[in-house]
Amino acid sequence: MKRALDIGIVNQQLSLLENGRILKCYPVSTAKNGPGQLRGSECTPTGRHRIRAKIGAGAPINSVFVGRRPTGEIYGPELAARHPGRDWILSRILWLGGLEPGFNRYGEVDTGWRYIYIHGSPDEWGLDKPESHGCIRMRNADVIELFESIDAGCPVLIHE
Repeated sequence: MKRALDIGIVNQQLSLLENGRILKCYPVSTAKNGPGQLRGSECTPTGRHRIRAKIGAGAPINSVFVGRRPTGEIYGPELAARHPGRDWILSRILWLGGLEPGFNRYGEVDTGWRYIYIHGSPDEWGLDKPESHGCIRMRNADVIELFESIDAGCPVLIHE
C-alpha cells in the first residue's frame, strides 16, 4: 500500500490517499499570504514534497513545541492568555521537504529550510480559511491520527 497526501489550498483540505484513492479528508488552514516559495514570504509552498521528519510521537495532545522540541507545556486558556499572538505548534509535527530543485528545494525557496510543517494548532482556531504563517495547520486529534497513518518519506503534493 502506497500512501500520499494531497493538500488543496483553494479548498483548505488535506486528503490522505492510498494507492490513489481517498481514505480520509481533513480541514486545514494554509498561509494567509497564499501560495509561494520564497523564504520570509509567509506563504505556503506548492509542488511535490515529502515528509522529511515526524516529530512528537507519544506526546500528549496539545503539547507545545518550539524549535521542533517539546517545551513540557500543554496548551490551554491560561497559557494562551500569557502568550497572545503566539503561533502555536501543537501535538505533532510533520516537517516537509521540497523535491523540486530551484522551485521548492535549495536556496531561498527550500521548504525544509523554511521550516514548513503540517502541525496541530489550537482547536478553537478556524481551519476553513487561510490564516497560517506558511505551515499547514490541523486540529490536534486530526494531526495525531494522520501522524499515525503515514511514514516519514510519505509523498505530499501541495497545490492551489
